[in-house]
This record gives sequence, structure tokens and C-alpha cells, in this order.
Amino acid sequence: MKKKLVFSTGAGMSAESGITTFRDAGGLWENYPVMDVASADGFRRNPALIHKFYNERRAQLFQVEPNDGHRAIAALEDLYDVYVITQNVDNLHERAGSSNVVHLHGELDKVRAIDDESLVWKLDKAHCETSPETVIEGHHVRPHIVFFQEAVPNFEPAVKLVQEADIFVIIGTSLAVYPAASLLHYVRAGVPVYYIDPRPATVPEGVYVIAQGASQGLETLTGILTGQRTEAVGRGQRARRL
Repeated sequence: MKKKLVFSTGAGMSAESGITTFRDAGGLWENYPVMDVASADGFRRNPALIHKFYNERRAQLFQVEPNDGHRAIAALEDLYDVYVITQNVDNLHERAGSSNVVHLHGELDKVRAIDDESLVWKLDKAHCETSPETVIEGHHVRPHIVFFQEAVPNFEPAVKLVQEADIFVIIGTSLAVYPAASLLHYVRAGVPVYYIDPRPATVPEGVYVIAQGASQGLETLTGILTGQRTEAVGRGQRARRL
């Protein structure tokens, strides 16, 4: 039976593909205040701005491709039972070939009914723009995004995956966004944990830090997991063979 390898990915995972993030933007995302375009209050105040903003994000998404890091995660399915928990709303993990992806913060290429969140529709490149007037099957819609100030419905399924993990890997996150950052605390004792980030945050003792970008760090991690190398890059912590 294959070991269960669980990834938790953040904005740094998709940055190499050209996906814009607000991690280093001082509270701005594409020159918009983040809370204006990514919060429940912002949607109530100005739904037209929210629709416009996510229309722009979808247009960007259709122009970019998965990077080597996304493809490396998908390739590890040959060796492991791989699951991806992502904070990212893009579909690059799926497009790279990952079979099992849990989106914590929603999915950019989908919209859902305002009056029934169970009704979700996938958009395509030719029909990817919405507005407050958009109606699908009789329902006004909103981006299928978990805004700030809203609950994260996929958090409990994500916790269950982490609790079952034989290996847990965190990639491209500052570990500052909750509840996603708390997933680290659900790992079973003795399970190896790797953290890939060029500017890693402080992590508990015993986490193996690979201080590299997503693609390079996954190349390093793949070498460790396949026994081709035994040292994690970063803080001098020795990575075990698995």
C-alpha cells in the first residue's frame, strides 16, 4: 500500500506561474485594498467591484500554465497516495495532473448561487465574466470564493487528510493565514514534515526546512523522498530517508 503524502500549498506555489498574490503587496492586490475585493463586507458594499476583480483574475488564469512544481507534485502519484490541500483558488494543480485536490478558499473558475451555495457552475474561457446581473438557471451568482469573514467549509476534510498523512509537506506559505496555517498542528507524532519556502517562517523543531522556491524545492524534496539525497536545504536540519 502506498504511503499517504499530503501537501498544503499557498500563494508561493503558483507565483512561478505568474499568478498575482497579495502576500507581499502591503495589503493591496492588483492595487485594490484586499478587504474591498476579498471580504464578505466588500461584496455587500460593492458586488460590481468584486465581480470585476474576479473576472480579471479568471482572465489571468486562462493565460498561465502549471509550473514544474505543480507537475512534480502530480508525478509523485506514481510513488505515493497524494493529496493536495491548497489555499490557492486557481486550478493549476488539477491542470498539472493532480487527482485529489481540496480547495480551502474556493475555486476561481466557478461561481455559485447567492441563494443556494450548493449550486455551483464551472465557467470556461469563452464565458468567464460575471456581474451582479448574471443569472444562471434562475439564480443570481457570486464567485465561488471563500471571502474573509466567511467560514472555510473544506477545513474539516483537510484536517482529516492531515491526520491520516504519512508525510506532510507545506509549500509557499508564510503560515500567517488561518485556519490553513493551523493544519501543521494536526500532524500525528512522528510523521515527517517538510516546509518549502524561499523565506520560511519560524516553524516547530523537527520540521525539515527547504529554503527554496516551489519548483526547486520540490526537486529537492523528490530527491529526498526517492533516496537520491538525504539533506534538506535551509536550516541545517537533517532530512530522513523515507
